[in-house]
Amino acid sequence: MIENRVTKLLNIKYPLICGAMYPCSNPELVAAVSREGGMGVIQPLSLIYVHRYDFREGVKKIIELSGGKSFGMNVIVEKSSQVYESRMRSWVDIALEMGCKFFVTALGDPSWVVQKVHAQGGMVFHDVTEKKFALKGLDAGADGLICVNARAGGHAGRKSPHDLYQELKDLNVPLVCAGGVSDQASYREALEIGYEGVQMGTRFIASLECTAHADYKSAILKAKKEDIVLTERVTGVPLAVINTPYLQKVGTRTSFIGRFFLKNARTKHLARLYYSALSFIRLKRSLFKEFSTKDFYQAGQSVERVSEVLSVESIFKNIV
Repeated sequence: MIENRVTKLLNIKYPLICGAMYPCSNPELVAAVSREGGMGVIQPLSLIYVHRYDFREGVKKIIELSGGKSFGMNVIVEKSSQVYESRMRSWVDIALEMGCKFFVTALGDPSWVVQKVHAQGGMVFHDVTEKKFALKGLDAGADGLICVNARAGGHAGRKSPHDLYQELKDLNVPLVCAGGVSDQASYREALEIGYEGVQMGTRFIASLECTAHADYKSAILKAKKEDIVLTERVTGVPLAVINTPYLQKVGTRTSFIGRFFLKNARTKHLARLYYSALSFIRLKRSLFKEFSTKDFYQAGQSVERVSEVLSVESIFKNIV
């Protein structure tokens, strides 16, 4: 058991967060992490559109399965559409009503989330990959930072865990290492660098509680660090995935037209909305079905240290 700002603010036993994952954050996985003394984080789009829960009922199930332990919620605050933002605001309200006290914001200005959450006595940590985003998040009132490094799966950063910590350590808020952690050695390394917690995703995909298809889990077990590449072809921005023959064939860069629309101030939000819709279909398919030639498997460089599918309980015992 570790006591620091992360465990105290989040009311958890171990400073270990299960990163919110589309499409892999099923209720059983989120609840299992919280039940073992960490922080399970709900990814609302995954909960509703992949695992087919009404949001309120899904949160209720997680609370029941975890035995009433602390849980969190991921809030993507990018303004892609008014409909999306309206729904996200309503989901935040429901989560607060049902006792959620921890929120992780990403990809935008977290001000409105901070205002709602602080009014209910909760905490907001903001996803960042470098200092300029950290400063914006803190200016908006964030209480801590999820420091996404180059080893992370999904939307990874560009800097090593050590370099990112050195860049952010003077900000005087709790820092959580996101990327490259999947066993006791990497967990200890992150804490020795100076981080007060870790966020893991890839390791939890290869768990018994995660409902990802066996092919997805097998791909993680077989992959090495050098098999993780960044592709723009799924979401329009660099996404860390396992290299596959299909990816080798089509390449990792999006089209010239796609890059133009993503960089243009007038069209970037519409372009991101298009890529988001496309990625929902592709990533959701990879979760439930056997591997096909057009699938993408999100994963980080921590695959190097994942060799078997374990229960969440066993993962905690091995790490903490």
